[in-house]
Amino acid sequence: MENYGSLTETRSRIVNWRDPNAVSERAVRLSGLDYLNAVIAGTLPHPPMAELMNIRFVAAEHGAVSFVCEPDESTYNPMGVMHGGLVCTLLDSATACALHTTLAAGQGITSIEIKVSFMRPVRLSSGVLTATGRVVKAGSRVCFCEGVVRDDRDEIVATATSTLVVLNDLG
Repeated sequence: MENYGSLTETRSRIVNWRDPNAVSERAVRLSGLDYLNAVIAGTLPHPPMAELMNIRFVAAEHGAVSFVCEPDESTYNPMGVMHGGLVCTLLDSATACALHTTLAAGQGITSIEIKVSFMRPVRLSSGVLTATGRVVKAGSRVCFCEGVVRDDRDEIVATATSTLVVLNDLG
């Protein structure tokens, strides 16, 4: 093994989450908007993926959501910027959650495809990222949404369009 000097300094982060199966048993009995508002209010926990990526839901209304992400250096790629997968995940979550606010109890969604346009690199100096999503067209089965991620200076980091499918009878 080569000697990397200070490069061998180990850093760590502890991630805690609640049993997602127990949460989903309660979540499927709520409308999508009621579920997201319960997470925002703290009566239901954030999903494990949100805990892993330091994402917090902050607002939800019919057809629109916003949440924040505090990236840390654990998401850096070898080029010294946040991995694009972090921003893509934020956009996938924003578009999906926006659609989720329109669903009845027992319904869910999943992504069919997402197109992401990266506008600028994200570094620790970018600060807290704010992701917003909104429904463009909600069909009975296939739906279209868009999302935007902005940095602390309100500069657009990335945008996305997403196609999602509604899943019925989850409960």
